[in-house]
Amino acid sequence: MSQITAITPQVKDKERVNVYVDGRFYCGMRLETVMASRLKVGDEIAPERLDEIQEENERAQALDRAMTHLSATMKTEKQMRDFLKKKGYVDGVCDYVLEKLREYHFVDDEQYCAQYAESVSKNMGARRIAMELKQRGADEAAIEQALSGLDGQSDAAKRVAEKYMRGREFTRENLSKTFRYLMGRGFDYETAKDALASLGADTDEE
Repeated sequence: MSQITAITPQVKDKERVNVYVDGRFYCGMRLETVMASRLKVGDEIAPERLDEIQEENERAQALDRAMTHLSATMKTEKQMRDFLKKKGYVDGVCDYVLEKLREYHFVDDEQYCAQYAESVSKNMGARRIAMELKQRGADEAAIEQALSGLDGQSDAAKRVAEKYMRGREFTRENLSKTFRYLMGRGFDYETAKDALASLGADTDEE
């Protein structure tokens, strides 16, 4: 058995304490966890039991941090895992937190992809949307499902082309730039070509 020899408040976080066992620093814990587990100086405790308490503490803290991180905007599972790993949590704690977040639908790649695709589809093509979602680590199946529900890409490309050409002379050079811009925004070749045609451009040589 080991003995808890000191429990001291952390300087930067008053809600956390440092736990010392047998005269040496053992781990940091939330004060709430220490109180709930009734840990106090002088207690004899098996290292295995202290490790269990520490893991419970890490899980609770990681879940709190994850919920705070999610409060601003939705995140993909990969974004959440990367966030937790960056904070120093081990894989087991990350798995636990993500399981809880999935259970309550706080992370849902299908919902994330569908909402993102809908929000940007008025000025972005399917290829660019897919690329952006992949960069965010979204699930491939969720991306495909979101893209399958897209409509109005032709109208979107026309709006983007009209906006890009606004104030520009109707020259071959500017039309070529518009075409490249549409491709860069993720619209496919035929959709970009049709958008230029809607402006009255001769696209046979594009």
